[in-house]
Amino acid sequence: MGWVLVSILNIFYLMRFHQYIKNLFIFLPAFFSFRFFDEGSIINSLFAFICFCFCASAIYIINDIVDAPSDRIHPSKRNRPIASGKIKPKVALLIALALLFIAVGGLLWLLSNVILPVVIYIVINLFYSFKFKHIPIIDVFIIASGFVIRLFVGALSINVPLSEWIIVMTFLLALFLALAKRRDDVILYENSGEKMRKVIDGYNRQFLDIAMAISASVVMIAYILWSISPEVKLRLHSDYLYLTSIFVLAGIFRYMQVTFVEQKSGNPSKIILQDRFLQSVILCWLIGFWILMYMGN
Repeated sequence: MGWVLVSILNIFYLMRFHQYIKNLFIFLPAFFSFRFFDEGSIINSLFAFICFCFCASAIYIINDIVDAPSDRIHPSKRNRPIASGKIKPKVALLIALALLFIAVGGLLWLLSNVILPVVIYIVINLFYSFKFKHIPIIDVFIIASGFVIRLFVGALSINVPLSEWIIVMTFLLALFLALAKRRDDVILYENSGEKMRKVIDGYNRQFLDIAMAISASVVMIAYILWSISPEVKLRLHSDYLYLTSIFVLAGIFRYMQVTFVEQKSGNPSKIILQDRFLQSVILCWLIGFWILMYMGN
């Protein structure tokens, strides 16, 4: 019985449940289109979220199979089920294929209009796992594009158009997080002398620091311009959305503090799940946005 429990826990760990926080971007189109309390929209968004989570887990598993040799020399990734030998690569591959079959089959059955961005996500990330993760700049752009694809999945699931602003801001914010993740890899290399990724040859700390600063600045400017644009004021029925920019700025500054001062930006999902400051800022942004947007509507 104990062996079965350990095996199940290893499978859960293999699926990386903590990474599902990224897939919450699927709900943003419903939030910004005033459909967050519409039963049909939420059910569709939730179903798309679950199916996408299965697809993402399958991609993570395939990536772990490919990365197992390098993960074994990583201080934390060595504990992953495949790298540690707790789950055999063939078993992991079967789990990944089963998850893909369930996810794609479910979407074809109930939300066939969402299948195109999901397939694009799968194909791009397979190329990433086997090739593109070793190409500097291309690697972080692919990671960032995954968040934009999540937006399209959410929008198509409830049949609403996406604003150019939300696409641009999502991509830039995701790029900022991806650069911070690469910075953590560079620091590990500087401290241990071990290259956790081949792509590290194309980065150094100075380049990543500058790139992160540029990305953070553009995200902040884009958010302010979005919040004061006449189109957004008219569509969201509020002249005061710019007030929420203080929470966006606080969140970006906190993440930069985690990256540059605390030197622990290797796993964005875990940082958000563990950092009370970031959680408070996100909650305040949601509440402030809800009051200004939903109450005004």
